[in-house]
Amino acid sequence: MPAAELRAGLRNGTLVRVAPGVVGLAPPPEPRWRHSEGLQLLGVRATSRRLTTPFWFSHETAALLWGCRVWQPGAEVHVTQLSKPPHDTIPQVHRHADALAHVDRSAVDGLPVTSLVRTALDCACSMTPERALAVVDSALFAGADRASLVARADEAAGRRGIRLARRVIALADPRSDSVGESRTRWQLAAAGLPIPELAIPVETFLGTRWVDLGWPELRIGIEFDGAVKYSGGEYGDPRRRLFEEKRRHDALIEAGWIVVHVTWDDLAHPERLIGRVRAALAAGRRRRRT
Repeated sequence: MPAAELRAGLRNGTLVRVAPGVVGLAPPPEPRWRHSEGLQLLGVRATSRRLTTPFWFSHETAALLWGCRVWQPGAEVHVTQLSKPPHDTIPQVHRHADALAHVDRSAVDGLPVTSLVRTALDCACSMTPERALAVVDSALFAGADRASLVARADEAAGRRGIRLARRVIALADPRSDSVGESRTRWQLAAAGLPIPELAIPVETFLGTRWVDLGWPELRIGIEFDGAVKYSGGEYGDPRRRLFEEKRRHDALIEAGWIVVHVTWDDLAHPERLIGRVRAALAAGRRRRRT
């Protein structure tokens, strides 16, 4: 590409500087999570061409490559190498040193990555619990074996972050459908509330409808409402979607359920969310007693 076109592309935003000497096509700016993932994947391609010693993409970078749900991926690309990296650093690359066993080595689309189980364990140890739970939930859905993951966590006694990682692994569930659901479940667990069931079938006048999570014995459900499903595009006409969601909500209420709707803004104010859920649980218990 001629230098003038390169400079113009960087100015108008159609190109993005991935690393020193590396430029790529800018990912779509919206939604923001897809933009962040796009930047991370550009970094993966750049890193795969810059490192000359054996390496495996790891941690949240490997989670993205495996198709796991990574909330707010950072700009750094994570790689694990067999020995301590040299003092010279590579911008935007976080290099970990570990004598990876062969069982921990794998590949995705021709790129070296840590195995799915090892990736889930690394994320559970290094991420905040809310972010880690979304990764481990989706790793189980993608085929990671829970027994193997628990065994690896037991073998990692003394590793930094392992105690919290065990709590994340114990709570993880492949039925979780989104980052929002995973974050909601962690906030409920961290507040000491009863662990909810997931994907609960409810018989209504519209037929069987599924509640994201809740307590069926109390007929209390929690629904996570991400704004993206009302944004059109692949989700269809937003007005039709709103109408269908209203009908679904009414059907659940007529079936005797208390429904707590949770949004991204609610997750940013956990004390408010927990208060609402506690009130719903109290109402459900009073109703059951009477």
